[in-house]
Amino acid sequence: MPVDLRSDTLTKPTPAMRAAMAAAEVGDDTFGEDPTVLALEERVAEVLGVEAALYVTSGHMGNQVALRVHSQPGDCVIAHSGCHIFNYESGALCAISGLLPRAIESADGTFTPAQLREKLWPDNIHHPRNRLVALENTHNRCGGTVWPLELHEQVCESAHELGLLVHLDGARLWNACVATGTSPREWTSAVDSVSVCFSKGLGAPVGSAVCGCAEFVKEARFIRKMFGGQMRQAGIIAAGALYALEHHRERLHEDHDNARLLAGLVDQAPGLKCVPPQSNIVMIDILSGPDGQPPRVSAQRLVELLADDVLAFTTGEYRIRAVTHLDVTAADCQRAGEAFIAAMRGLA
Repeated sequence: MPVDLRSDTLTKPTPAMRAAMAAAEVGDDTFGEDPTVLALEERVAEVLGVEAALYVTSGHMGNQVALRVHSQPGDCVIAHSGCHIFNYESGALCAISGLLPRAIESADGTFTPAQLREKLWPDNIHHPRNRLVALENTHNRCGGTVWPLELHEQVCESAHELGLLVHLDGARLWNACVATGTSPREWTSAVDSVSVCFSKGLGAPVGSAVCGCAEFVKEARFIRKMFGGQMRQAGIIAAGALYALEHHRERLHEDHDNARLLAGLVDQAPGLKCVPPQSNIVMIDILSGPDGQPPRVSAQRLVELLADDVLAFTTGEYRIRAVTHLDVTAADCQRAGEAFIAAMRGLA
C-alpha cells in the first residue's frame, strides 16, 4: 500500500476512539438533548477559553457560519489571498452570505497591521463596508505556516481599533500550539470567533467547532440550522471528537517530527526543494533546470509516477503538498522520502 500523504483528514478512528463512539450516550442535538455533543461543546469552550462552542460538521461550515453571524450581505471580508475561506470553500462567502473578499498578498500567509490598513475601503456610500478580517493558523496553502503570536495579537488589536471583527480559522490551531509551545487561549483571547477542527491532526472522523461568546454561539446555532447543518443523534460522532480532543493533542509533535524527516529526505532528491516545515505540512517545489530551463517534470506527472509508493496532492504546476498525520509513521516517511529520491533520479 502506498504511504498516503494527501491530507491529515484521511486518518481512521483508533480502536479506543471507536469504543468511545460505540458507547456514546445520545439524544436529539437539534433539541439540545444530546449529552455527548453538549459535553464536547463544553469541553472545547473550556480548552479555548471562550464562553461557548457549537459542534458543526466541518471546518468549512464553521467558517461560513461565523462569517454569516458577523456580517451583512455586501460587507467586505479581508484575508490572505491563499486562505482556505477564499480558495477551498466553494465560493460560499459570496454565494451564501453575499460577502466581498479583499485579499492581502504575502509569501507565508501572515500579514501586518499596515497591510491590513492598506486594504480598507474608504468609508463612504460608494464602497462596501469594512466588516471583518479572517486569519488562518496554521496556514494550509502556505505550508502549515504558524503565525508569530505577537504579530497575531498586533493584527487583532489593529482590526478592533479599525472597527473590524476578527475570525480565526483555526482548523489546525492545535498544530500551531504544539509547534510554538503556546496554549489555545493565547490565540483566542484577541479574536471574536474561532473555528477548530477535530478531523485533521486530532484524527476524529467528523466535525469541527465554531466558538465565541454566548450571544455569538446562540446566533451561530440559528445559522447552522439555516444552512441545513442541524444534527440528530450526533453523539456517536461527537464522542470521537471528544476522545481526540482529550487524547491526541499532545502527540501532534510526532507529526511535526515526521514532516521534518520527510522534508530532509526529499531535499536530497535532484531537482526538488522543500519549504522547511513549521508543522505537519511539507511543500515540495520542483526546481527549474540549468540556465533557467523548465523543470524536468510537472507536479501532476511526478505525483502519477509516485502513486504506487506515495500519494500526495498538487497545489500548483510545480508544487506538491505532503501532510503527515496520525496514521503515518516515521518509517512511512522514510519510505516516502526514498521514493521521491528514486523517482527524480530516474528522471535525471
